[in-house]
Amino acid sequence: MYISNYRRKSEAVFLFFVLFLIFCIGRLLFIQFFRSAYLADIAKKQHNLLVEIEPLRGIIYDSNLKPQTLNIPADSLYASPNIIKDNVKEQIIRQLSGILKVSQEYLRERLTRKKSFIWLARKISAQQSEEIKKLNIRGLGFIKESRRSYPNTYLASQIIGFAGLDNLGLEGIELSLDKYLRGIPGWAIFLRDARQKKLDIWEKMVPSKEGDDVILTIDQVIQYIAERELDNAFRIHHAKGASIVVMDPYTGRILALASRPTYDLNEHSNVSKDQTRDRAICDMFEPGSVFKIVTASAALEEKKINEDDKFFCENGSYKVGNHILHDHTSHGWLTFREVIEESSNIGTTKVAQILGPNIIYKYAKLFGFGSKLGVDLPGEISGSLKEPRFWSKTSIGAVPIGQEVGVTALQLASAISVIANGGQLMRPYVIEEIRDKHAEVIKKNSPVVIHRVISPDAAARMAKMLTGVIEEGTGKMAQIEGFTSAGKTGTAQKLEPNGAYSHNKFVASFIGFVPAEDPLIAIAVSVDEPHPNYFGGVVAAPVFKNVASDVIRYLKAKKAMGKELKLNANRKTN
Repeated sequence: MYISNYRRKSEAVFLFFVLFLIFCIGRLLFIQFFRSAYLADIAKKQHNLLVEIEPLRGIIYDSNLKPQTLNIPADSLYASPNIIKDNVKEQIIRQLSGILKVSQEYLRERLTRKKSFIWLARKISAQQSEEIKKLNIRGLGFIKESRRSYPNTYLASQIIGFAGLDNLGLEGIELSLDKYLRGIPGWAIFLRDARQKKLDIWEKMVPSKEGDDVILTIDQVIQYIAERELDNAFRIHHAKGASIVVMDPYTGRILALASRPTYDLNEHSNVSKDQTRDRAICDMFEPGSVFKIVTASAALEEKKINEDDKFFCENGSYKVGNHILHDHTSHGWLTFREVIEESSNIGTTKVAQILGPNIIYKYAKLFGFGSKLGVDLPGEISGSLKEPRFWSKTSIGAVPIGQEVGVTALQLASAISVIANGGQLMRPYVIEEIRDKHAEVIKKNSPVVIHRVISPDAAARMAKMLTGVIEEGTGKMAQIEGFTSAGKTGTAQKLEPNGAYSHNKFVASFIGFVPAEDPLIAIAVSVDEPHPNYFGGVVAAPVFKNVASDVIRYLKAKKAMGKELKLNANRKTN
């Protein structure tokens, strides 16, 4: 009986182990054939790290291929919260908070996530990176990225704009040409050791494609000269804002464009919209007397008036509709040339009354007012120009002298370029070309004639009259030693919120070109709410003078240097 019971127990134990062995073999076979890929994937995730490789952003150059942007190597800090022990996370949070200058709550929220990869800080400084590496914390790692840097800080800030931490353009050309500059990300699967530390070995890799480079029409030297003089006027005259545009009148290439206030491109985190706004293309203002070039050009082109025709300027007071029009200085009889030189509102209005509203409107549109010019910068506005059917009885005494009209500084620069280049409106542009990293041209801009505005004869006659403005009239402070220049002053009252013209808020302007007989550059300057001086001939004309003087000498020296280099190259060849 005892032996029989023992045998049954032994058989039961044996059967249990046989069944258990069969179960284990079945489980192993199940895992091998049905779960192997899943488990291998888990193991791979523990020892592999999938990382996106950020592409280097394309470089923005000036017209002389001087870099306006740089890519600086920087470490980005990541964590693998899943492998960091809970009892050490608080200590890590306290250590990193002081180094990274971020709140403990921010780090705690990220380190408590159930993830194998999460960013803690992007593109940190070299000092921060070294301090964190010394801590030797398991579960933290670094990935090399690049940080956008701007070597010229404030220069051309509203044109260039800036890119954020994620390598995306946020303002200016960095934003408008982001699809070219950004490049295409790559990716790599990096191996990790048993401590989950990233090794500089990858299992698979798709390299990133660097962004394309952008070459501007902006000349860094001319941009510096323009900003220096604009900044001086902005500060000296306690202005609310200011803009300047320097243009090649024959091609529409913008050589310099700037606005005030401005900002440092490397310190853009807390800048206001007032600082980033490109006033030269997106701020509208009544131009005042600089707009008289439209009325004068129309009179010459339509052959209604000659330079020596005389107009009685009513000794400074003239009724138009129910409005009394005044001149800043009382005048009696003036020739048409003198009307422009002395910037007589009454004389210009009498010319406009001969021409009629439809002709004034026609030429204002031809000069590019009331429409976008198509510049390749973000934010351009069309300004404001009423059709004659919306004019009041007093509009014939307002529009021809630059009231009831809204313009931009860029439109003024393009308008004066019409007279400088012989009568054609050119499309302004700031992007010369876009190239890939192999120097292959992807996109190239070239001069575009929008349309003819006036004949070469009328343009030449206007140029002579505008030369008189500087030599004999209101623009004497724009005279440049050694050069003959042409230009027009403007002083416009700003509108108050109730629609009335202000008596203490003005926009001072000056437009001109130099040399008058063979123009190299056209310039438009506008200064918003200068005080106590507010006349265009006092506030804006000196800016034109100083910029034009230095730029002309620079361009002539640059041209001479180019000829010398070419001559030396020919000598070596021969």
